[in-house]
Amino acid sequence: MPQISISKLFEENREKLGLTWKSGSENDDKKFIHETVSQTNQGLIGHLNFIHPNWIQVLSKDEADHLNQLDPKSLEDNIQRLSESGMSCIIAAGGVSIPESLSTLALSTQTPILCSERSSLEIMWRLRPYLWRVLAPTDSMHGVLLDVLGMGVMITGESGVGKSELALELVSRGHGLVADDVVELNRIAPETLEGHCPEILRDFLEVRGLGMLNIRIIFGETAVRRRKNLNLIVHLKKASSSDFNALERLPIENVNENIMGLSIRKVIIHVAAGRNLAVLVEAAVRNYVLQLRGINSTKDFLERHEQEMENKEN
Repeated sequence: MPQISISKLFEENREKLGLTWKSGSENDDKKFIHETVSQTNQGLIGHLNFIHPNWIQVLSKDEADHLNQLDPKSLEDNIQRLSESGMSCIIAAGGVSIPESLSTLALSTQTPILCSERSSLEIMWRLRPYLWRVLAPTDSMHGVLLDVLGMGVMITGESGVGKSELALELVSRGHGLVADDVVELNRIAPETLEGHCPEILRDFLEVRGLGMLNIRIIFGETAVRRRKNLNLIVHLKKASSSDFNALERLPIENVNENIMGLSIRKVIIHVAAGRNLAVLVEAAVRNYVLQLRGINSTKDFLERHEQEMENKEN
């Protein structure tokens, strides 16, 4: 279950944002949990808001001045709303002085207060994508993820079909390895799946007969990638002569696979002796890129063929 604690958020962003821990225990166990966050209407982070409180409330000079100008009754009502909102953290931006009412609230609710000299806009600009990434829905798949011609390509297929050998061939042709065997996927945006490798397997590719190969050491830094968005699935399938005879020569409809609610383009390549799979994968990627640009070679050929037949009839 994707989650992150306030203390971890503080440690991972302390240097980037110049954060200091003003109040509250640094061993605080307050956590952002994906399921909890996604089931509410609260924003992840934003300026201090009493009507629609955010999980992380950012206090700038304008919000501090507004609090200091409120009459006691209005201030009490607004502070009460904040105490009931379940906010996880307050960040004072731009070196602003924290109003006493907020300090008292933070102490009573054990809410950490962080301070930074950076502007409120910069804090939100940096933390919003960070939070979306760490709280993104996750899943894992068996396969090999590579960067082929700038596109994230997942090679799948049953065990022993030759996924790792194909990946090694592609790496030797200048493409990049992201993950072998286990690919962890994060849905970092409504239409984007990002894949990366578990820490223990990073840089390694297991090839039967050779064992574990450290791709970074063998091929250099440019042969590996930390992460890559998933664009295309290439599924390897062992084929018999009857399978080849049954293949549709000019497929018109695209094949897609649903992963975490997203439809990902899928290409099926039949494995047989004499087929250059690396070249076929590169061709599949180039063809996919052309289709993204509105160029469909199969449809173009069929239209040309139909036009030729009409010309002969006339």
